[in-house]
Formats: sequence, C-alpha cells, structure tokens
Amino acid sequence: MLKIIFHSFFILFLAIPAVWAAPPKDDSNAADANRNLEGQVNSVSQLSDIKPNDWAFQALQSLVERYGCIAGYPDATYRGNRALSRYEFAAGLNACLDRVNELIAAGTNDLVKKEDLAVLQNLQTEFATELTTLRGRVDTLEAHTATLEEQQFSTTTKLTAQIITAVSDTFGNRVGGDRDDSRPYFANRGRLNLESSFTGKDLLRVRLEFGNFANSNGTSQIAAATGTGMTRLNFDNDSNNTLIVPHIRYYFPVSDSLNFVVGPTGIGYTDISTTVTPPTIADDGNGVPSLFGSYSPLFRRGGGGAAANWNITKDLVLTLGYLASSPNVPSASNGLFDGGYNALAHLAYYGEQGAIGVAYSHGYSPAGVVDVAAGTGSVLSNAPFGNNIATSNDIVGAQGFYRFSPNFQIHGWGGYIWANAKNSGLSDISNGRGGTDSLFVNSGDNANVWFGAIGMSFPDVGGEGNLPGILFGIPPRVSNSDVRQDQDNAYHIEAFYRYRLNDNISITPGFWMILNPENDSRNDTQYVGVIRTTFDF
Repeated sequence: MLKIIFHSFFILFLAIPAVWAAPPKDDSNAADANRNLEGQVNSVSQLSDIKPNDWAFQALQSLVERYGCIAGYPDATYRGNRALSRYEFAAGLNACLDRVNELIAAGTNDLVKKEDLAVLQNLQTEFATELTTLRGRVDTLEAHTATLEEQQFSTTTKLTAQIITAVSDTFGNRVGGDRDDSRPYFANRGRLNLESSFTGKDLLRVRLEFGNFANSNGTSQIAAATGTGMTRLNFDNDSNNTLIVPHIRYYFPVSDSLNFVVGPTGIGYTDISTTVTPPTIADDGNGVPSLFGSYSPLFRRGGGGAAANWNITKDLVLTLGYLASSPNVPSASNGLFDGGYNALAHLAYYGEQGAIGVAYSHGYSPAGVVDVAAGTGSVLSNAPFGNNIATSNDIVGAQGFYRFSPNFQIHGWGGYIWANAKNSGLSDISNGRGGTDSLFVNSGDNANVWFGAIGMSFPDVGGEGNLPGILFGIPPRVSNSDVRQDQDNAYHIEAFYRYRLNDNISITPGFWMILNPENDSRNDTQYVGVIRTTFDF
C-alpha cells in the first residue's frame, strides 16, 4: 500500500507541482508553505480545475479519496501547473507521513512491506532538513498563538486605527475681501475603532476620535480663512484634540439576504449603504482629499437611527434607512421623531467591472442647524432661506463607477435638491460675497440646488498601492429660488497622488482650485494645496 501511496505522491508532487500553498516569497520561510491552505479535501470533485481526462487524475483521486493526503486552495482549485519548492514538497510529504502513522496505529501495519519502508526511509532522509524546519516552525507558531490567546485584549474585540496628519494652505483673496487670510498650518485627526463580533457575522463598532482641523467653534479652519466651504478638506471636523465618541454602530444579519444597522449616534448614510465609488476613493485618509470631491453630498447626512439592507439578488441591493439628527435629546424640536431627520432609499447594482446606484433622500432641518448641501457648496446652497428658517429637502441622485482595466477607472455622481421653507420671517441670507442681506421668507417658498462631478483614477500606477487621480465638478448651486439664487457656477478642479510607502503608511499630495467660489465670479479663485500622511493599523 505504501508503494502505491508514494508512487502516486511522486507523480503529483514532482510532475504536477504542489497544492498546499502559493510559492513562498522566501524559501527560507517554511511556514509560508501552508499559509493559504484551505484544508483536506474529501473528494477530487471538490477541486474545480481537475478533470477526469487529466493524465494524473487517477493518482490524485487515490491520494485524495483513499489516503487523505491532499489539501486544496481556498478557491477550491488544485493549480497543478505552478512551480514547486522543496518546502512545499516537505509539507505534502509530512501530511502523508502523518497518514501512514495513523494507518500503522490503527493496526494496518501488515500492509507495510519491506520495500515500502525503504521508500519511506529514503524520503525522510532526503527531506530531513525541510521536515525538521517545517515542524519546528509549526511548533513556534503554536507557542505564539497560545501566548497571544493568553495576552489578547479581548476574545471578541479588535482595535483598528487611522491617524491623519496634513500640512495645508490656500492661495487667493478671501471671499468678499482683498487679501489672503490663510497661512500654512499643520493639523491631525485620529480615529480608534473598537470592533466586536459576538456571533462571527455581526459587528459592533465604537469609535474614539480626536483632532484639531476645526476651530473652537467647530468651524473648519480652512473654510474660516477663505470664507467658503468649497475649500474644505475631507477630514477637518474635529477641534482642540478633545477625545470624543462620535460613532456607535451595530450591524447584524438576519438571513443571507437581509441585514440591519442600528446606532444611537454618528451613523451616516455611508454607514448604512455605500457611496458607489471605486474602493478607497471615498476614504478620508486614502482617497480624494477634498470634502466635495470625495463622494456625493447626498450621502453626507447622518445622526442616529436604523437601516435595512435587502439583497434582492446577489448583485442588487436596496437600502432603506431613517436617521434622526438628535435622537438622544428628549426636548422640543429634538428626539427620534420631533427634530431634524433624514430618510434614505438607495438601490444599487454591483457588476464585475463597476456599479451604479440611484438614491432618494428626504430630510428636515430645524432652524439654527440648516445644512441642505452638507457643507460642500456655497453658503446659500447650504441654507437657501437662511439658517433661522426651518427647511425640508428632497434629493434625487445617481452615482456609479466603471473599471476599464486594472489601472484605469472612472466614477461620477450628480444630484438635484428641492428645498422648502417651513416657516416665515426675516432671515439673513448669503449674498455670495461673504456677507448677508435681510430678506423676508414666506412659508412654502422653494429653492432648487444641483451638483455633480466626474473623476478618473489609476490604481497601482507608479507602484502597487499607489493611486493618482483627477476630478472635475460643480459644487452645489442654487439655480432657482423664490428668495435668492446664486449668480454663477463654481468649478472644482482637483488632482492628487496617493503614494503607498507600505501597508500602513501612505502620503498624498493634493491640489485643487475653485473657480468662482461661492458661485460668484466676483470672488477671486481659491487654490488649495495639501500634503496628507495617513497611518492605518
């Protein structure tokens, strides 16, 4: 019997190279030989790339189904044509040696003949060094695993973090002014995520955050210096490096096609659905540096509440969600249903090369906290009737991306907002030049806002993990209003290059210009430069 085993073994491992793992990066590291193991397969039919007409099919079938000596890859393939290292051969030999020992221990030693033992002894002698190294490293890994289990922070919780530092400055006279008020500044933002799973499928995230990109009033430093939110960075919303808990989110599935997300604070549309942009484009630390350019303003809404995601098919997902602005404040014009809120319906289709989505959002902003355009457009587009007039909004948007090749992809988004005044009165309304005018607003007055952008990016160009990109967009603009509309269109033109130093550190120089800031051609063009460094661990 041993002769049959080792005859088959030699056919497979000398003619059709190893199945246990991808080639080690360094042959001196025997532990790599088992890194991608999926585990013992019980039938040759589990290996999707093995066919009955393959010349070594019978030998493989014997080893798999009679003797249990073969393991497959995680994707259920055999990969018989790839190169074999001595360590991989030793890993396979070790598996068969263990199987032989089991047969002998089970009392089948009468099947072991003298010539079989000679073959076994020769193999053990030939690969003694590799077998010793492999077993030694396995013992070391087991010892390390035991130590980690004893000293780990939690059996259910892991810590992930992202630290962003950035040097930034703008050039151009302040909106409505005759001088450049901004100076180079260096700031940071840190997020520590405690992520816990209790069933292996759910996820509870509690976030600790600190930063100093905003001033003591919570206003973006760069927006305060330039007089427009169109210059804002994608990560400039923390002040005084005060440690806060801005985000608590719990995700849990109830079936293969339905899952829920709930959270009392800091849940945004991006936490209940996706922005339908290419991977990392919308990431604060590794994607587009500007606030407007990172993803559609439609998705910049949040609070606390719940959402459901229904996989209608494998590729088609419907998201329904409701988020209250201040669900934990039980006073007038607050609470879960009596204050500001946003509700989302988002249908997205995901294909092999890209995705497309259509979304509808309905929201209400009480007086004093009106932010229709989510801070990405002109002051007028954020509060079309002034900040002291409660405002409702209905938004429709489309967004999508397509990968033409591994190194070239395009994405875009656009939307239209219907805003409605919910009360009457005198209101201070932006004049587009850094000041306001007092105008009377009637309950029921309407305003329309639109926006859009298109971008191209080039993954891995210049090196693995790098991401150059360019983007052109039109920030939110009031195109029609019963009270006041923007005079002109602003234009956002941006370029960036994320350079990946290693798996944990990236550096991104970025530059964008805003023509006609605040949608007013009387304002000087704003130029924004930033060098962002991101640490992910």
